[in-house]
Amino acid sequence: MTIKAVLGPTNTGKTHLAIERMCGHSSGAIGFPLRLLAREVYDRVVALKGEKSVALITGEERIEPKGARYFCCTVEAMPRLGGGPEGPLAFVALDEAQLAGDRERGHIFTDRFLNTRGREETMLLGSSTLEPMVRSLLPKAEIVTRPRFSTLTFAGARKLSRLPPRSAIVAFSTEQVYAVAEMLRRFRGGAAVVMGGLSPETRNKQVALFQSGEVDYIVATDAIGMGLNLDVAHVAFAGLTKFDGVRQRRLTPAEMAQIAGRAGRHQKDGSFGTLSGTGGTSPEFTDEEVYAIEEHRFAPLAALYWREPEPRFESLATLIADLEAHPRQEGLVRAPEAVDLAVLKRLAGEPLARDVRTPGAVRRFWEACSLPDFRQSGADTHARFVARLWQDLRDGHLGADYVAARIAELDRPQGDIDTLQGRIAAIRSWAYISQRPDWVLARDEMAARARAVEARLSDALHARLTERFVNRRTTILMKSLGADAALLPVTLSDDGRVMVEDEPIGHLEGFRFVVDPLASHSDRRMLLAAAEKALPALLGERARSLADNFAVELSGGIIRWQGTDLARLEPGVSAVSPRLVPARELSAIPEGGRRAVICATEAWLAEQLAPLAPLARLEAATRDPAAGSQARALLLNLVAGHGVIMREDAGIEHLPRELRPFLRRLGVTFGALDVFAPALLKPAARRALHEAGIDRRPLAPTMPPVLPSARVLPAGYRRAGTQAVRVDVAEKLIRAAHDARESGAGNSAGRARARQFALDPALAVSTGLRRDNWVRLLGTAGFKVQRARTLPDNAAGPPAPDRWSWRPSRRIAPNRPQSPAREGSAFAALAGLMQS
Repeated sequence: MTIKAVLGPTNTGKTHLAIERMCGHSSGAIGFPLRLLAREVYDRVVALKGEKSVALITGEERIEPKGARYFCCTVEAMPRLGGGPEGPLAFVALDEAQLAGDRERGHIFTDRFLNTRGREETMLLGSSTLEPMVRSLLPKAEIVTRPRFSTLTFAGARKLSRLPPRSAIVAFSTEQVYAVAEMLRRFRGGAAVVMGGLSPETRNKQVALFQSGEVDYIVATDAIGMGLNLDVAHVAFAGLTKFDGVRQRRLTPAEMAQIAGRAGRHQKDGSFGTLSGTGGTSPEFTDEEVYAIEEHRFAPLAALYWREPEPRFESLATLIADLEAHPRQEGLVRAPEAVDLAVLKRLAGEPLARDVRTPGAVRRFWEACSLPDFRQSGADTHARFVARLWQDLRDGHLGADYVAARIAELDRPQGDIDTLQGRIAAIRSWAYISQRPDWVLARDEMAARARAVEARLSDALHARLTERFVNRRTTILMKSLGADAALLPVTLSDDGRVMVEDEPIGHLEGFRFVVDPLASHSDRRMLLAAAEKALPALLGERARSLADNFAVELSGGIIRWQGTDLARLEPGVSAVSPRLVPARELSAIPEGGRRAVICATEAWLAEQLAPLAPLARLEAATRDPAAGSQARALLLNLVAGHGVIMREDAGIEHLPRELRPFLRRLGVTFGALDVFAPALLKPAARRALHEAGIDRRPLAPTMPPVLPSARVLPAGYRRAGTQAVRVDVAEKLIRAAHDARESGAGNSAGRARARQFALDPALAVSTGLRRDNWVRLLGTAGFKVQRARTLPDNAAGPPAPDRWSWRPSRRIAPNRPQSPAREGSAFAALAGLMQS
């Protein structure tokens, strides 16, 4: 059997060597200082040897296949004398053996250091400070010193804003860890958080957050100094003192080096320094400490802590005496009173310990007192928990229902970080309890339940830590402004959100980028800078998509897309040819996409203005030499009125009769009260005029025959008392009145002026025009009612026809008016006349 001590600083490959050596033997075990490190190595050995050959044994978890030959354990759970289920193991290794000098756990490491041996090979892994103890206590051991793979240099003090990426910041209180993590979240997007109070699962998830590159910083307590292999380039100390359970003291150079050694892994060099500008006095290394850390030269261990590993269980007094006994071997000192011994001494004087008399009861009582204080609550509080546990254990096993109920009480993933940490510590206690077959009935089931609850609580705690200390968007933006910006996936969601690695940084309103309103003031500049790099491609893609599926709205001369202005219409060379002015935001689109959008807009606008073709013909006719000056003047007035003009404003008295056929061919109607183009009274034409902003009067979308009167009438209507009637409908009603007059007068034009005639209001009523308003409309055309019915409109029975008379206005030309059927404009000279 050979004993080999492999000593050296961090990053020397000691653990990797031990794994290789164990796998080269027929069987073996390695004891680790942390459960998470044991789990990490377990996964590596399983990959090499298979699940059936490898066991994981910790205080809270046991994976022990039948016939397992390789064991990954915590130091407390490893076979004490190197024996396995089927006899002595061929290989045994103890990792971080220098922890034999730790106040709380040192005596356990010392026992394994002195007594645990492999049948063929024993390997002790640790710091070079252990070398004198190896030579003194194990004189036959072979000592192998391994150099560090990379160099470690001092970088001085740096502000938080000056820390390089891939940095670890080490603090020594929860408050300081939180404060630094909060600042990193604000200025650098966040950080992973590692503390001793976290469960192994949570620590692993936080480390994975850092290792994956999602965050570039990790804030930790000195828990980072052991068992965590990280890709850290720089370690910054936020403090150099800590409370060790007894007093506040300065870290030893060896402890500083253990933490600083996390920087630089394998062949990558690392640096360490202090953090300045975070409030309070900035810590400073002495020259001697810097030299010791860089050169890996530390004061050797002068003694190892020892406690009787095999005490007698004759009585509680004998047990306590053995545990407090002094070592007889040089180089060993009695271990300080640990929590388990303090709990034992407190409970030994309690009434509950009076019946602890037999060796079996004393052993069982000591095992209960040895329950780890996962809550870190101190000896007094932990003793109360152990006392309650002993009351249930002293008469036998814990019932499955009782344990299940205690586990279920903790299965609540709600709460803040501190609350979840407390529940995880409590569930770890029950996971430890559930692993004991002599304590719990249905051990496997209860242990599985406890692990499941711990996993759920750990997931919840990881989520809370990430939510509080990681601003993923800021982290991504920091990357987007760096050299790797081109590698970041920038996408545009269907609802217009701009995403960087699925994290929203803003949204597009049309083609205008709007920063996320939830972003802080300090983030806005980064958001805009990130958007400037990604937007051209996104806008080009968005423009081509719009051009292929052009769905916009036109209102008041503004073309809108998705609620934002795409372009506006301004007066052009003609009334029906407005000038298209693209919105300023379109200038950010690459040339090809911008041209596609503008061409699509022009084509769409031409289609929207197609109903205005009659107005375009009227405008074109103003340039026709055949129109003459008189017809041109009327056409210009008609175009300015967008197809409708009052006859008294049309200047029709100057229009030669021979030009009227020319105008009728253009679709112009000479009415009694108005001159208009019927084609431009259609809903599509009026809507096009209104939406294009050419006619800004109110719009009647369906152009009904009659509307309620208003202060400003829609285009194409004229007032008729309390109602407004469309001009072509008004013309129809007036023509009907003249037809009735002509038929009642016979062929005598002279008598027609004085003869009374009857008018049936049915036509007017069918259009929706009230009778009194019909009377007022006809009065405007020169008609006068001689006898009016006083019955209301809704009276029963058909009303008797009223008697009417008509007299032309003196403003009418002296020539005698002709029948509307023969000359449509002869009676129209009556426009503007009102008989009172």
